[in-house]
Order: sequence, then C-alpha cells, then structure tokens
Amino acid sequence: MYDDSTEKIFAIGDIHGCIVKLERMISLIDPDEERDTLVFIGDYIDRGPDPKGVVDFVLDIKKKIKNVICLLGNHEQMLIDYICHGRDRELFLFNGGRTTLASYGYRGMPDWREINLPASHMEFFQSLLLWHETENNIFVHAGLRPGIPLEEQEPEDLNWLRDEFIDSSCDFGKVVVFGHTPMTKPLIQPNKIGIDTGAVYGGFLTCLEFPGQEIHQV
Repeated sequence: MYDDSTEKIFAIGDIHGCIVKLERMISLIDPDEERDTLVFIGDYIDRGPDPKGVVDFVLDIKKKIKNVICLLGNHEQMLIDYICHGRDRELFLFNGGRTTLASYGYRGMPDWREINLPASHMEFFQSLLLWHETENNIFVHAGLRPGIPLEEQEPEDLNWLRDEFIDSSCDFGKVVVFGHTPMTKPLIQPNKIGIDTGAVYGGFLTCLEFPGQEIHQV
C-alpha cells in the first residue's frame, strides 16, 4: 500500500495538440508540485486542434511543478528538422505539420526560412530529452532496439521504432514506458508498457502512475 506522502511519477502519453484532454488530465491526477514527477512521453504537436496551446500549457506546468521531464517525440524532431534546417519538408507537412504551423498563425506552406516561432517554444523543442531513466523504468518515446545498451541506442530508433520493439520479449533491464504507436488500450507486458491510446484520433489520453502502475484516462 502507498500513502499520500509517497512520491509519484505520472507518465503522460502522446498529446498531439489535444489541449482540452491535457487540461482535464492534469486536473484529474493533481500532481503535488514539490514531490511528484511528470514525464511527458513526446509528440505534443501536430494533427490535433491546438499544438501551440499544448506547448504553452506544458511550459506553464514547468513553472509550477518542480519535477517535469519532457521527452522528444518524432513529431518534434520533424519540426526541428524542417524549420531549423529545411530538411524533409513533405514529411513534416504530411504528418500534421500544417496544423502546427496554423496554430502559430501561419497559413499555406511557408518556406522554412520564413517561420519564426516564439523563442520559448524553440528553446523547449530543442531541450527535449531522448529518454529518462529511474530506478525501475526507462521512459522513451517510441522504443528501444533489442540487445543494444541504452547509451548506444540511435536517436532515430528511440523516436521511430515500432514492431521490432513492440514484438520483442527482450529483457531491457527495466520496464520500458513508451508512446508513439497508438493502440485502443494501454499495452501492458512484463518488459514494456505502451501509453499512446490515440487521443488525437478520438481515443483516450492516458497517464500511467507509479508506484502501482495505475492507469488514468480522459
């Protein structure tokens, strides 16, 4: 049994611009501002109604809650690749980039040199972590390649892996908590827990609470 004084970790799955669901989730779990830790699993932007609003909300949370870990999703990486380096324009736009740019006031398909996002948002995107490790868990956006130490994993794999990781029964040393691949319900296996339940597709936004592995959904 865990009492109310126990420090908790709340891992929140892919948000994709679903600001209303995110606001409801934070209200539901009500994390303690000093003791608890929030881990965002990545993919804050693209596809949903208000990507900019989600980033604003997360930045505000970081001011209020002492321990907030924000991971890099493949959608944030696509945004950085395009608006900072002009790479993979079609990949970014095809995967929801138009919605993100529209939320920042851009219409059509602006050239990457014409895009100027708020400095605080660019700092946020460029500060995102590839993984977060605790005593019992590894938190990552997409997954881990089996048989490779965490420190040697390729960033592209951490952000894009699907079947090779999801189908694996490999012991990763700790239970891996991940998002990226939307499912109708959380995937709970001995070596991994998937918490992307398709919030942007009409599914739930899912949060996994430790200790105890309690599931919260809105």
